[in-house]
Amino acid sequence: MNASHINRRHFLRDLGVSAAALPFLSGLPGLMAAAADGKKKQRLIIMFSPNGTIPWEFWPEGEGKEFQLKRILKPLEPFKKQMLTLQGINNKVGGDGDRHMRGMSCLLTGTELFPGNIQGGSDTPAGWASGISIDQELKNFLQSRDETRTRFGSLEFGVAVPNRADPWTRMSYSGPNKPVAPIDDPEQMLARLYGQMKDKESLTSILDDVRDDLARVSKNLGADDRTRLEEHLTLVREMEAELQRDDSNAELSHPIPDIDPDIELVNDNTPKISRMQIDLLVNSMANDMTRIATLQFMRSVGQARMNWLGIKDGHHGLSHEPDKNLEAVESLIKINEWFAGELAYLTKKLAETPEPGADGSMLDHTTIIWLNELGKGNSHTLDDVPFVMLGGKAHGFQMGRSLKFDKAAHNRLWLTVAQSMDHDIKIFGTEKYCDGGPLNLS
Repeated sequence: MNASHINRRHFLRDLGVSAAALPFLSGLPGLMAAAADGKKKQRLIIMFSPNGTIPWEFWPEGEGKEFQLKRILKPLEPFKKQMLTLQGINNKVGGDGDRHMRGMSCLLTGTELFPGNIQGGSDTPAGWASGISIDQELKNFLQSRDETRTRFGSLEFGVAVPNRADPWTRMSYSGPNKPVAPIDDPEQMLARLYGQMKDKESLTSILDDVRDDLARVSKNLGADDRTRLEEHLTLVREMEAELQRDDSNAELSHPIPDIDPDIELVNDNTPKISRMQIDLLVNSMANDMTRIATLQFMRSVGQARMNWLGIKDGHHGLSHEPDKNLEAVESLIKINEWFAGELAYLTKKLAETPEPGADGSMLDHTTIIWLNELGKGNSHTLDDVPFVMLGGKAHGFQMGRSLKFDKAAHNRLWLTVAQSMDHDIKIFGTEKYCDGGPLNLS
């Protein structure tokens, strides 16, 4: 029987596989019909970091293919040929709310905030975004087609996102006035991906309920697929064991910083949580649980204290310091270098993972976009917002370049990304900011 001509749901149903086992099987080319129409698989990951950047240490020297990375982007040097830097892209969305609010909640929606009662800075108060975000727009599009439908549609990962909800903390929206909260607890994300977790005191292998199914199905797999399946399951077992170890030492692993209780609390375990979330993200995409994901580090106006970098001051406070404060500038460079390093880790994981059922790596079939709500923190500018793209081969983007645009609205970038994934929309967000159409990245 040729599985490539069988509807994926019917095929798995006919195998007698339970719903609990589907996440482990959905990325295996020997079973799935995801590539039945011969089209390349395409994925999108959007990574956010807050409070602007240091432009003179961020934007590369030179244009086109002849460019040199500055200090902040140096961790991405191994992937220079798979990179696009996009300078001159502006968030032109006006209206209510301060620039942090509009920078954050209009970043992926490209449209104004509703009037509201959330006061920020000296600007007018505002509410939630008035439109859907590009990640959710593409999720809905892919889920509408059987050949691209996945179990979750999209996954929203967080790292050190505070337990609060306002326009400074949300960038994904399922529709007007409908913010989507990221999950920043790896244990909770693991439970969502791989089954219901038990209480920490009695945590046992989440694979118990699916072992029989997996054993039966593995008999029908080729050697390569069996190896890939075992790699996925091994990662889950290792992460589960690590979560158990962490729980037994929770008092030491999760210290509460001695800081103002009214500002964001970030514990020193953030680097470890970041890597666990990235591992889960890559694993979920390798298993074809989703093709759309966001990875949100902290929040706009966040006062994360990055003790692991030797920085004791809050991030947002540092970002407000004048350029002549060289110590603050150095701290901000280190912070943004760290974010670039986490992006490099994500990129490396994708580059080292073979694409299930196709040639190349998962990076070849994934576009990563790293962005920020501001161009520069102490000026609160929404111009020259940092946009870096990685991967993009299956999307038709010509990588390995540093590009400069003339005050292009960021809505046009979202049109470009959508059309690269066969979603032929001509307007996204506020219509007037779509003038000029998609950006030329091919």
